[in-house]
Amino acid sequence: MNKGLIFSIIVIVLTSVSCGQRQDNAFEQRPFPQVSVPSMMTDGQEAASFLAEYFWDEFTDTEKLYPCDTALVNGVKKTELEQAYANWTAILDMVPHAEAVSAVERLFSRVSAMESKDTSSTVFEVITDMTQKYLYDPNSPFRNEDFYLPFVQGLSQSPYVPEEMKPGYEYDARMCALNQVGTKAADFVFCDRNGRRYSLYGIDADHVILFFSNPGCTACKQIIDGLNSSPHVAQMLSDGSLAVLNIYIDTDLAEWRKYMPIYPENWYNGYDPDFVIRTDVLYNVRAIPSLYLLDRDKTVLMKDVPQDELFRWLQNIPS
Repeated sequence: MNKGLIFSIIVIVLTSVSCGQRQDNAFEQRPFPQVSVPSMMTDGQEAASFLAEYFWDEFTDTEKLYPCDTALVNGVKKTELEQAYANWTAILDMVPHAEAVSAVERLFSRVSAMESKDTSSTVFEVITDMTQKYLYDPNSPFRNEDFYLPFVQGLSQSPYVPEEMKPGYEYDARMCALNQVGTKAADFVFCDRNGRRYSLYGIDADHVILFFSNPGCTACKQIIDGLNSSPHVAQMLSDGSLAVLNIYIDTDLAEWRKYMPIYPENWYNGYDPDFVIRTDVLYNVRAIPSLYLLDRDKTVLMKDVPQDELFRWLQNIPS
């Protein structure tokens, strides 16, 4: 990402406040305690990495406990805290994948320590709810199952989670672990409208957009139109550097066939003949549409990615 853009976002999102200062009165409302980037960090990417990792340290300092009620969470207004969380998720998208995962893991560790120190605090519960909302809700523009994974794994084993809730978190953790970025995508067989069988791994292209869609889905049609109207995408499809696999995983094949004129003919348009994608849980398709980006070896580059992020990648990749 452009370094100037990173610093612009940092300036907007974070007002520099010195770390380590104690509040005179630990029982008054306070603003969300921002972390300042050390002055020697002049590289934008390095600064973003620092912020991703240490964003929550001052707020989750177990030596600075503030009151919690329906409006305040560790002394901070809940609305202000949620804005801070949204800002942090934007920073996570600026840093390398492994660093973002590590930052989420660190957040879980610190809110767990707060719960251990003071079980009357609501920090653990509120941050858990916000993490689910921003990183796992299929409607969130910041959703990222790989980022959510270390948090939900922690929840599935936490002594601060009721036992009856742990099986649900364990299931979510298993689903998030499927097809992680950097791993090989699960292969599957699909059929075209004439019944000819293909496999995902049989597609020969430098990159493959894996597009789970349904006929009549408005958001799916927007993606179809966006891809189909791009001269850059058309060129990549023509020279074989890109392939689009538009796959239907439900059971109403008659409806799917009726929608066939909408699908571009230079795509792979298919359905799951054995219904293994959903029943065998090869992919965690929680909502339609769902988009993945794979490389030539079918390694996952983007997982359940918001369409705007995929379109930005398409605009920047050389044809």
